[in-house]
Amino acid sequence: MAWHVAETKAKLKAAAVEEFAERGLAGTRVESIARRAGVNKERLYNYFGSKEDLFALVLSEELDRFAESVPMLAEDGDDIGAYAGRCFDYHCDHPVLIRLQHWEALELPAGKPVPDEDDRASRYAHKTAAIAQAQRDGRVIASVDARDLVFAIIAMSSWWAAVPQLARMVTGADDSPAERARRRASVVAIARRLAPDS
Repeated sequence: MAWHVAETKAKLKAAAVEEFAERGLAGTRVESIARRAGVNKERLYNYFGSKEDLFALVLSEELDRFAESVPMLAEDGDDIGAYAGRCFDYHCDHPVLIRLQHWEALELPAGKPVPDEDDRASRYAHKTAAIAQAQRDGRVIASVDARDLVFAIIAMSSWWAAVPQLARMVTGADDSPAERARRRASVVAIARRLAPDS
């Protein structure tokens, strides 16, 4: 019986990611999530409490996936350009994370803490610490605060997936594999300008 619970939860979470990414927290209906998952909506309430709790959970899990899939700067000569390229690839391949974060920003009260904010902030602090160490090692410019560099890399690598219409209007380009490779190369090159001249 336990495997049915795990399978049902997984179906509900997968459906919730898609629904929330498409419609946001306010626009998503519990019935829509349940229908997409092929599960009775009462299961959602039983397993996750509320729609808001489920939104917080799926966003947290998407952030976990990103952190696991996109390692921060390694000590073996990896550079900030390689990290920016990995971020770009992830966001192009998994745009739901950016969409969920946009909906969170649009729908939750401005200036108020978001769910799990302390835990999420500690993850970004870990990334900032890695950049600060790279600065001390001379691998990244030290004239810009490490926190600002982390934010700039996130913005530069994710905005292509966040607002594809803007990317199209500014660059006048399509979404072909060749164009994606060109965009990625630009992100990597710009990020590498943050490394000191050797």
